[in-house]
Amino acid sequence: MWRYEEEARRAGRRAVCGVDEAGAGPLAGPVYAAAVILPEGLALPYLNDSKQVSPKRRDALFDQIRERALAFSIASVGPAEIDETDILSARIRAMQLAIDGLSLPADFALIDGNRDKGRRCAITTAHRTIVRGDSLSASIAAASILAKVSRDRYMEELDKACPQYQFARHKGYGTALHYAMLDTYGPCDAHRRSFLKKWEARREQESTG
Repeated sequence: MWRYEEEARRAGRRAVCGVDEAGAGPLAGPVYAAAVILPEGLALPYLNDSKQVSPKRRDALFDQIRERALAFSIASVGPAEIDETDILSARIRAMQLAIDGLSLPADFALIDGNRDKGRRCAITTAHRTIVRGDSLSASIAAASILAKVSRDRYMEELDKACPQYQFARHKGYGTALHYAMLDTYGPCDAHRRSFLKKWEARREQESTG
C-alpha cells in the first residue's frame, strides 16, 4: 500500500498526499473529497478502499486517520454547483479544494482514478492519477475513508431536516425507495436537478398519459 508514496519520495517529493472523493453518483447531496498526508509506513489495520470496509470499521478508521495523519483536509461541492457545471468538474474542484486546505502543503498528490480535469476545473498540484488507487495506496485509501464517512454523516444530518426523503437510509443514491419518495414529495433543494432528467421525463409522460 506504500509503493506510490515511496516512488514519489524517491523522486524528491517531501509531502505526498492521497486524494479521493465520495458521492459522484447520488441524486442528492454534495460530492465530498479528502486529502491526507500520512506518516511514512503508518500501519492502520483494515485500511482499504472505503467501499470494502464495513460502516463500523469506517467510523473507527475515520477517527484514527484524523488523529494520526500529518495533515488532512475535507471539502465538498454542493448540488447547485454540480448542476451549474457538471459532476466531473465538481469532483475535480472538491479534490483540489481538499488539497489546498491541507495545513501541511502537499508538493505531490496521488489521485484516485484516471481523471484530473473537467470542463471547468483541473488538479493544479503536481500529481499522479492511479486507477483503483483507493485499494493500492494507503494515502488514497485514507482519503476515501474520510470522504465517505463525512458525506454519509452529512446525509444523516440532512435526513433530520428533510425526514420525508429518508436520506439516512439511501444516502441520496437512486434506490427504489428514493425514487418512491421523489414520486411522493418531488425534489428539494438538496437534489441535483441535472441528475433527475430521466425521472422528470417519466413523470411528464405519466401526467400526459
